[in-house]
This record gives sequence, structure tokens and C-alpha cells, in this order.
Amino acid sequence: MARPSKEELIKQAKETPLNRQYNQIKSKYPGAMLLFRVGDFYETFGEDAIKASKILGIVLTRRNNGGAQEELAGFPHHSLDSYLPKLVRAGQRVAICDQLEDPSTAKGIVRRGVTELVTPGVSFNDNVLNTRQNNYLASIHFARPDYFGVAFLDVSTGEFLTTEGNTAYIDKLLQSFAPSEVLYCKKHRQEFQGIFGDKFNEFCFEDWAYKYDFTYNLLINHFRTTTLKGFGVESLTEGIIAAGVILRYLSDTEHKEVGHISRLTRLDEDKYVWLDRFTIRNLELVFAQHEGGVPLIQVLDQTITPMGARLLRKWLVLPLKEKSLIQERLDTVEFFVKNHEIAEQLALLLKPIGDLERLISKVAVRRINPREMVQLKRALSQILPIRKLVEAGSKEFTILQKYFTQLTDCQYLVDKIERELRDEPPVVINQGNMIKSGIEAELDDLHKIAFSGKDFLIEIQNREAQRTGIPSLKISYNKVFGYYLEVSNAHKSKVPAEWIRKQTLVNAERYITEELKVYEDKILTAETRIFEIEQRLFNDLVATAGEFVPQIQQNARIISVLDALASFASVALKNKYCKPLITENKVINIKEGRHAVIEQQLPLGESYVPNDLFLDDETQQIIIITGPNMAGKSALLRQTALMVLMAQVGSFVPAESAELGLVDKIFTRVGASDNLSRGESTFMVEMTETASILNNLSDRSLIIMDEIGRGTSTYDGVSIAWSIAEYLHNHPKNKPWTLFATHYHELNQLTEDFARIKNFNVAVKEVDNKMVFLRKLKEGGSEHSFGIHVAQMAGMPQSVVLRANEILHHLEQDHIKEDTKEKLQQAPKNNIQLSFFEPQDPKLEELKNKLKALDVNTLSPIEALLKLNELVKLV
Repeated sequence: MARPSKEELIKQAKETPLNRQYNQIKSKYPGAMLLFRVGDFYETFGEDAIKASKILGIVLTRRNNGGAQEELAGFPHHSLDSYLPKLVRAGQRVAICDQLEDPSTAKGIVRRGVTELVTPGVSFNDNVLNTRQNNYLASIHFARPDYFGVAFLDVSTGEFLTTEGNTAYIDKLLQSFAPSEVLYCKKHRQEFQGIFGDKFNEFCFEDWAYKYDFTYNLLINHFRTTTLKGFGVESLTEGIIAAGVILRYLSDTEHKEVGHISRLTRLDEDKYVWLDRFTIRNLELVFAQHEGGVPLIQVLDQTITPMGARLLRKWLVLPLKEKSLIQERLDTVEFFVKNHEIAEQLALLLKPIGDLERLISKVAVRRINPREMVQLKRALSQILPIRKLVEAGSKEFTILQKYFTQLTDCQYLVDKIERELRDEPPVVINQGNMIKSGIEAELDDLHKIAFSGKDFLIEIQNREAQRTGIPSLKISYNKVFGYYLEVSNAHKSKVPAEWIRKQTLVNAERYITEELKVYEDKILTAETRIFEIEQRLFNDLVATAGEFVPQIQQNARIISVLDALASFASVALKNKYCKPLITENKVINIKEGRHAVIEQQLPLGESYVPNDLFLDDETQQIIIITGPNMAGKSALLRQTALMVLMAQVGSFVPAESAELGLVDKIFTRVGASDNLSRGESTFMVEMTETASILNNLSDRSLIIMDEIGRGTSTYDGVSIAWSIAEYLHNHPKNKPWTLFATHYHELNQLTEDFARIKNFNVAVKEVDNKMVFLRKLKEGGSEHSFGIHVAQMAGMPQSVVLRANEILHHLEQDHIKEDTKEKLQQAPKNNIQLSFFEPQDPKLEELKNKLKALDVNTLSPIEALLKLNELVKLV
């Protein structure tokens, strides 16, 4: 170990004990901002002070520290709840260093220590957390190229998930769960940022943490099991490593009491519809892409409780694939729609519950305050009436049985809180006035002394006056010898022998008694003793509540499901949605469909123009939609995808009727923007997203494509769009449903060459050289884009509009469109893919037989090349 330099020794010699204590604690939490409690303030020093002053807008000062100037910034300790959220939202990891003993009784420097390390992904502070969103901490384990383990924990609720998969799947999960903080191995920093970008708050562990045996043991020790088989994650080697690292991080951040994390759930990719990160973004499910935009969740979320809101958000990004589970949700929503009186009663019962899920987590980690404990009682008091309401409904709708049978009223805990805790206690536990009378005799006496002292003294005075016959007897107090009895000289002869004289006055004598001295000691120590007893009783109450954590967590889960389904019913009634028919058939048949979000944003008095839409795998697999900008093509595409998604989430849909075949993947390619930080142009982004679709599609995919190829030249764009449509039609295995909006009217030709491609257009009407959008989808292709009209509506200078019209007429007169159309009609056809192996002529039959006869595994490289040459010649 290297010896300290002369300069370091001089610096250490000049350090005060407080500086030394600060530096020792700071060294244990590198990278964290240390809030150091000094008296009534939390202080920051050096670089921490500079950061804090900028983030919090507080004054930055300097002090002389051993001859050097050191920055200093602080705020009152009671303002922690105001300042801490700002630091955490700015991405800071904040170590809260408190005084661990009473400064008035401390010998020497006050003992201090970090009581909590708050990070963006690990917090219980209500001001840091968003009540209607989960606050996930994510952990990623780089297992091998293009394969990762991942885990998500919301420590404020105890929800713990893990899975593993390729880059696309992990990227999609990060987009869906939007973690506040991501953990990964330090040596993969460059790789992480190259794949997932720099949009996350990150923390890096060293290699030693990413070992299977180490993380596996952490998990089984935490759950007190011998294996992880009971959680269904035993085979997820990489996911286990990612999950174990999270538990290690909790320990490192001083979160020792984490018993509420009671299970590890497998996030099974096969259970949910595939939504890549582009689709989640493009459909604006939980976040709007543009300022002022409205995401789908804002329309669908009418939940009453915070945990219901969080569950609904998760459902939206994880739509179900299993028909029976979807149907169960839809049937429950239908029950609430038909029995809206029950739904209304449920809403009234849900209102007082609040955030039961996070309340019981605070119990488990011993961070609940008295006022929150009263709220817990209030929430639990609603469980029994909810149970009775749901039980009554189950007589008509049996699916509800599984909900009320899992609800536990926890009446013992409710009664105990009601019996012991005052109805309006303080927020903090060291101010007294928490515990009711009648719980402990000593506490009752102390309350009587502390809060009814005057009455107690009068009682002694009256009793002693009557006993001694001294009518003028009075009790008083002074700082010299405390409480005393004062007797006038006329009654001195009546003073009992046991009274002790303390002072002689001109007209009176002052005495003390043993009872007064005992009372004096009591009243002087009563407040301190009250705080001690009340804290002990409150901690006992919290410990009792801790025994009910599993039951209350289960209550919270059931309440959240009922809340989310009732919310769907409320929205369906309000917005006139219909129950979709979910089938195994490969059909999407929507009558009078509408866009769930746009219809809510229309001006007063204006109604949304609904449209029918039909897709199947035999006659109308691909629809090419043409029409001008602003006519409603994009809205039609998105509303179809949103309806399919809403149905598989369990919601009714905005339509007159909807028969929807199960979808396992939804892809969207709409809009584009540069990604300059990665050196990608708009067109590159567009092609990357399109490639992802074509490489991952399935037979039950729904594909939404809007303006493919517009980021390059016209001929390039038409060629790419044409080729993509052919590929989707002629795919040898899959026939994905596809809506293809385009301005390339040349693609109308496709319907003449491909059996399952149909042309539709969004109708417009031109009146007095002005365009009227009819917003109605009709069969047939459009030959006009009306782009110049749209430019004029946007406020383009009139001279530009007029010149654009001149150029357009010139091009039309030169028959450029007709030439292009003629050339496209002569373009080489590519219809052969589907029928490639169908015997159409002897040569193809011969080719088919030769290929079938090949045994690739027995061919040498030379033989393979010769055989390939032979087949090429045959073709």
C-alpha cells in the first residue's frame, strides 16, 4: 500500500473531525451526492455543492477549509421532501447521511451514517414517484452477442420480473417498461450505449457481480427457498443473473428491509403480442410523440386507484395472445357495462382506497408514517364491502368468483389500528399525539401529566386544602425549586409534619412534598417518555401490519384488476364502444370503425367519420390506400391497429361491430426522423424499421405501412414500395394482414397482378378549386394527391402555389404519368414465388424432382457447386 504524500499528510493534519467524518462516509458512496446532516441543515460540499446549487437553485457559498476554498450549499432538513425529488429527477443518486444520535447527549462529534441511498430507480418517496406509473429499476446481463438477461423491479410495489432474449426483445421491453434506471456490467458500457442509446440513467457494476452461483444464492436466500423452480424461472440462467444483481444493488443502497418483494415472475414472451419499440412509439400507446399530443392511455384510463392505473398501463404494452384470457377480460367488461349500477357502486368503494399497493410496501420496509397507517386502515375497511359487492355479482357472472374469493378483509389489523391510533395523527413519529388513551396505563398517566397538568395541580391543591383545613392554600412554580405549596402565616400551624419548608416570605411560607417532587420529575420527563412509549407502540403496530403484507398485496392485485376492467367498461359506455368478437379465423372485419383518440379531440359539434375495413388471407390480404395528405389515410391505418390492440388488451373498441382474428404481432412503419447521433438519415431510419418488419413477420401479423420509400427519389421509392408489397403477398409461409398507405399511385397497378392486393382510396371532393375532405374509404385507387392544395392550406406563399400548379400542368401535358404507368405495366412480374414448386411445365417438374433428390449433408463443396451450376442451367 502506497504511503501518503507530504501534501496529503498536511491536508489530513488540517482536517477537522467533521471533515474527516464527511470524507470517510463520502468515500463509501462514489458517484452519489451526499446530503450531510449538520444541525438543522443538509449540507453538500465541493462538486456535490456545485451540482446541487444548479439543480435546486440554491445559493452556492465558499468556506476556508485548511487554507483552501471549498464550495458549500445546503437547505433546511425539513425541506428534504421538496428538494430530494428534484435531485433524483435530474438523474442524481443521493446518499442521505443522518445524525444517528442526539447531539445534546453525544460525546464528541455526533455519530452519522447513510440511512438511505435514493436513486432514480429505487425510491419510496411519494414526491419522487408518479402514482399512476411504475418506477422500474432494470438490470441487463450481457450473456453473449445478441442475447441478454433482463430483470425489472419496482421496489415501491414489490413487483419483480425477469426474462431473457435477443436484442430486439430486450429493446422492446425497455421501451415498454421505461425504467428510471438501468444496471449493467461496467465492461459493456460502450456496447450498451451502442445498442440501447444514452436515454437511461445508468449504474455499472464490476464483473464479479455477474456470476450465476452468486446471484442464484442471493435470490434463494431472499425468498427463503431451496430452488427457483416454484417461480418458473429456473431455466432462465441469464435472467437469474440480471435479477440477482438487482438484489445486490438494493443491499448496496441501504435497502435491507425488502420482504415485500415476495415473488419473481417470469415475463414470458410467448404470452404477449409482439410490439416492437417502433410500434409502441408510433401508435402513441402511453406517451405522445409530439408536445400537446394525446396518448391512447389518456383516453382509456378512467381508473380510480393508482395501482389500477399502473396495471392498465402495463396491459397496454403487453396485449394478450391467448383467446381464453382475452375473452375473460372482455366478458367481465361486458358484465360491468350491462350492470353499470354495480360498476358505479364499485367506483364509490374504490375511491377511499388510495395506493394500497405502495402503502403496504412502506409497511414492509418500515417507512410508513402514522398518517399513512390511518390511510391503510381506511383502505382495508373497503375490502369487505367490495368483496360482498363482487360476491353478489358472481351469482349472475361466475367469473367474478375468482376475485372475491381472493380478497381478505384483514379485520384484526383494521380493528387494531382503529383501537390504538388517533384519527388524525402527525406525519412524524417523534411528536407524540399518535396513540389513543386506554392502550397503556403509563402512557395515560403521562398524557394526563403533560396535557392536563393544570387540572392535576388543582386536584392536588383542592385535596390538600380540604385535608389540612387551609382554605387559602395554593400551588405555584419557580425555576429555583420547582413546584411548591404556599401557606399564609395565619395558617402555618396547620401545616403537616411531612411537608418540607423551602422558603420563608414576609407573609407566607413555601413548602414542597414528596408527591410534588415526583410530579415535577414526571412532568419534566413526560414529553420525552411519551415519545418513547408512542414510538414503541407505533413500531409494534407496524410490525403487526407487516404480518399481513402477503394478504394485502394480494388484495391490491385484485383491486387493480377490477379497477382496470371497470375503467374499460366506463370508457365503453361513455364513448359508445362495442364488444369485439375475437376469433381464430384469419379475418379482420370492422364496421363503422373510429379512431379512439382523434374522435375525442374533435371540435365541439364535429363528429368522426367512421369507416368499414375488411382483411383476410384469401381475397383481401393487402390494401393499398391512396389519397391526398390530410384526407385521413394515416388515421385509418392507426385506428385499425389500435382497435386490434385494444381488443387483445381486453377493452371494447370504437366501432359498430368488429370481428377480429387473433394477432400475434403488430408492426407499424409510420413517420420518420433523422437519428443524427448514430449517423442515420430519415431514409435509413425508415429502411431499418421496414427491414425489422420483413425479417420478423408471422402468419398472424398486422402490418401498418405509411408512405414507404418517400425518403428517397421517386423511382427508388416506387421500386422499394412495389417490391415490399410483392414480398408481403408472395411470402412462401406467411400472409400477414397489411394496410399500405401511399402517394405512389403507380402501386394501383399491383391489384391487377396480385390476387390478394386491393386498391382503396380516401375520398375527397373538389369544389370551386377547393378541396373538401370526405374522410370516407372507398374501393378503387386514386390518381391525385392534391399536394399543392394542401400546401396552399398550410399558408405557402401564393406565388409558390401558382408556380407549382404551372409545373404540374406541364408535366401532365407531357404524359409523364401515362409513360410511367405504361412502363410499370411492362415491368417484370414476380408472381412465381408462390407457385414455384407447382408443376406448371416439364422443366419445373424436373427441377422439383432434382431438388427433392438432393442430400445436402453428403455433398462435398465441389459437388455442391457443380450441382448448383446444373440447376442454374436448367432454370
